[in-house]
Amino acid sequence: MLYATPQLDDQELSVLAEVEALRGRLRTQLHEPRRWVGSLRRQSFARAVQGSNSIEGFDAKLDDAAAIADGAEPIDAAGETREAIRGYSEAMTYVLQVAREKDFAYSPQLIKVLHFMMTSYNLDNRPGNWRAGDIYVRDDASGAIVYEGPPVDEVPTLMDEFTARLEAENGCAPTGREEPPLVRAAMAHLNLVMIHPFRDGNGRMARCLQSLIIAREGVLSPIFMNIEEYLGRNTPAYYKVLGAVGQGRYRPDGDARPWLRFALTAHLRQARTVLVRVRESARLWVELERLTKAEALPERALTALFDAALGQRIRNSTYRAWLKRGGDEEISLATASRDLSHLASIGLLEPQGVNRGRYYVAGATLRAVRQMIVAERDPRDDSDPFAGEA
Repeated sequence: MLYATPQLDDQELSVLAEVEALRGRLRTQLHEPRRWVGSLRRQSFARAVQGSNSIEGFDAKLDDAAAIADGAEPIDAAGETREAIRGYSEAMTYVLQVAREKDFAYSPQLIKVLHFMMTSYNLDNRPGNWRAGDIYVRDDASGAIVYEGPPVDEVPTLMDEFTARLEAENGCAPTGREEPPLVRAAMAHLNLVMIHPFRDGNGRMARCLQSLIIAREGVLSPIFMNIEEYLGRNTPAYYKVLGAVGQGRYRPDGDARPWLRFALTAHLRQARTVLVRVRESARLWVELERLTKAEALPERALTALFDAALGQRIRNSTYRAWLKRGGDEEISLATASRDLSHLASIGLLEPQGVNRGRYYVAGATLRAVRQMIVAERDPRDDSDPFAGEA
């Protein structure tokens, strides 16, 4: 037995409609092929990877997450943190690719493959295999057991039922209720977390799966619609609502509405955040184009200036990787060094560190441009869309 989707009420339908309206505005603004969209997409991917891994204690700066995702060396992230981010990046990349396949199908094996990709850096995690025993989630502070997963001998049957449900809904196939994709994705997230089929990595798997279901809808890239960044920024609330729904053990007859509302609120707030970023990215790119023309800089320099203006650290290797990934051009190490040195010589970038530890950050001019744009931002709306309900 799995957690059932609550019958959507008027408030939940209203929030879904607002998210859909925001998504429509995002589609319009992202439809035209603009160079800054590729940079924004790369950063959004890195934010998702960074957010999901931070929940599990693998903390890395955004530019390190972006570097790892692009196959470049990070500045600070090392050891298990680097491997966890790399594994999750690969799993998310696979998800975005496989979601496009016409003959795509959900199966227990797919879930195991994704888990292997995420956790194979540590064989103690039993990557790609269901857990071998019962599992208990403990509070790190008190050591108290806060959740007990279903018995280990029930896991294969539950996962068969779970993936069968996903496959029945695959591609929005008729199910009798036609639940919206965001709702189906949220319920899949909940069910996987509650079944807790793996020894480790269950949260990351659930969040990745949620993105896969959204990707299967094929309307707007899940990179701009997933809530992993939001969950990373609101981890205590995320754990609290899962705890409230789980009530200490696997209770599939329990009320999933608190979780569903939390997920819908997350989608609403994240969509608002992304819409602001899209608008500000377009404005920033225009300002940077003016700078590059005034200084007679090569057009490729926009990539480094854009990322630096948003607070990222720029290295020779990441600069080259971003240009190659974006399809702009492939440049040599020497050319990248000359570009970055020149940008520093005219004050657009500031060098930090020496030799192999050298990287660049935004100079005063870039910081001023960014501050000007942020100063014109409308007040943030973080109101609770479900507040005031009788």
